Amino acid sequence: MTENEISRIVFDCALKVHQHLGPGLLESTYQECLFYELNKTGLKIEKQKPLPLIYEEIRLDVGYRIDIIIENKFIIEIKSVDALNDVHMAQILTYLKLSDCKLGFLINFNVLLIKNGIKRVINGTLR
Repeated sequence: MTENEISRIVFDCALKVHQHLGPGLLESTYQECLFYELNKTGLKIEKQKPLPLIYEEIRLDVGYRIDIIIENKFIIEIKSVDALNDVHMAQILTYLKLSDCKLGFLINFNVLLIKNGIKRVINGTLR
């Protein structure tokens, strides 16, 4: 399955969660519900996956965790904030680089329409 096919599934699952819960809850609530919905698709889904940092020849386990990773190629970073900012973008960009993933979504569930809360991040480029 391609990253674009996965992105459509993720969008549909995020939409379902947002329609059911609405904005204003904790990130952990949205993460658990989205994880539940994604698991029903049959894809390989992992949550809170540790992400080590490789610096030169050493591996550093410094506490980075990917909210949700699908098929080891698509990252989802979940937020529930008033507005996304540069730090949130930097976080998912770093996760994409460290994991060698090509595509990810930064999803802010604290919006009236979920389509306004999803940012598609590709190899360091927003779309």
